[in-house]
Amino acid sequence: MSDDHHLDSTSGWPEIVRKIRARTPARILVTRGAAYTTQLELELRAAHANAVDAVWTEFELQKDFPPEFIAQWELFQVTSQAESKSQFLLRPDLGRRLSDPAKRLIAQRCHHAPDLQIVMGDGLSVTALSMQAPALFPLLQQQARVRGWSIGQPFAVRYCRVGIMNDIGDLLSPRVLVLLIGERPGLATAASLSAYMAYCPRSGHTDADRNLISNIHTRGVRTEDAADRIVRLASHMMALNVSGTTVKEGIARLE
Repeated sequence: MSDDHHLDSTSGWPEIVRKIRARTPARILVTRGAAYTTQLELELRAAHANAVDAVWTEFELQKDFPPEFIAQWELFQVTSQAESKSQFLLRPDLGRRLSDPAKRLIAQRCHHAPDLQIVMGDGLSVTALSMQAPALFPLLQQQARVRGWSIGQPFAVRYCRVGIMNDIGDLLSPRVLVLLIGERPGLATAASLSAYMAYCPRSGHTDADRNLISNIHTRGVRTEDAADRIVRLASHMMALNVSGTTVKEGIARLE
């Protein structure tokens, strides 16, 4: 069966299947037979290479963010306790704690107890952070100001894991902390960003105390939609004085 014939045959698929294929970069029902087509095999190898690059690329504030973005928001960079990319990947625990110099710099430059504190971390995809954060961050700032919230001084963390939110919470005591962090890349995309959120984060908190909005990228959750969801969820947390498993976000239906 030729590739052209296979592509033509998809026109007879159920409507829900065609809607799903249009909404996701995942390779759903891509082929039939015992092996992938040559084109698809090449695409998979390229996607794998992009994923590896996203994980191993070193985050540098001046390199990965536009100069005007850094200047406008007076961004600065700190580092977790991990001392290298290899150590960061092998020792996740070190990525969950701020280094001592980071704690001193954050305490010196950041406001204490803001309503909203936004932090950016490389996580497992520098690609995701550099591509999504410069567009998403200003939208969050704008919506937070409209609601009259006080906003903390933003900064970026190199070799960052989600658990570092606890250390930041202990230092700055924000009402809501939002961590924009690169997701583990896959073969669908290496540029997907997550927004982890917590109400009054502190030592001892676990994932059960956090909420997550994930898949922020061009073929996933759009930047504008992500900003709306993050701010609405933050408002919900402030009203309830809690975050985590007891706080639910409404899910839009697939149209």
